[in-house]
Amino acid sequence: MIPYVCDLPAPDGFRVLWNEGEARADIVLDRPPLNVVSMPEREQLAETFAALDRDPRVRVIVLRGEGKHFSSGGNIAGFLEASAETVSHLADNVAAPERCGKPVIAAIRGYCFGVGFELALACDFRVAAESAEFALPEMRLGMIPGSGGSARLLNMIGIARTKEIAMLGRRVAAPDARAWGFITSCVADDALDQAVAALVGELRGFSPLAQRTLKRVLNAGQNMPLRSAIELEGQAYGRLRTSADFKEGVAAFQEKRKPNFRGE
Repeated sequence: MIPYVCDLPAPDGFRVLWNEGEARADIVLDRPPLNVVSMPEREQLAETFAALDRDPRVRVIVLRGEGKHFSSGGNIAGFLEASAETVSHLADNVAAPERCGKPVIAAIRGYCFGVGFELALACDFRVAAESAEFALPEMRLGMIPGSGGSARLLNMIGIARTKEIAMLGRRVAAPDARAWGFITSCVADDALDQAVAALVGELRGFSPLAQRTLKRVLNAGQNMPLRSAIELEGQAYGRLRTSADFKEGVAAFQEKRKPNFRGE
């Protein structure tokens, strides 16, 4: 992979890599050894996700950490220096992977704590190495998660498990995280890169237009009554009915060939 070039300021605590052949961009948290996320970094990460979302060359985004750990969390001193109004809106930046129209994969090894965990929860897929550990340790500091972590977990795994993780500041090992349902898959440490690459390849095989549409439908639908979510799904289905990608998909099925989707 090579450095991704864009017109954003030099990133603070991360870098962006580009693989043209796979239409893949990697955002790599890079403040070793624990990849602590600074306050300025949060806003820069949000701007980077938005830039990659606008780039038609990018099909899939991978968020990962450099070295042994994904991220041990945020810079505690930064919280003390920021205003109450600033920290009340921290979730806006952390939600950037969720807002992004393209599929986002979190590739996780080692520590995935605090805001690192919250960033991973905002991604579409979480692929973890067996060594990964997850935690929201804010209660140990006399604080609560503030960037959407407890709210997203509540939606994913229910109130009992969320209380166990958030109220006790408990660490959860990757195999348990898979069983509890908040990571997509758990693989051997030396198989993580291969598993992520395989998932990238699988995601690239689908229509970009249908992919973006379904992500919006699912993200919105989880916060709606069932009847409203079904209505939203139906409206999106109707709009896709006239797309060039749908026509190509049907033609490819009938002709028994691989479709050539263009996102139109």
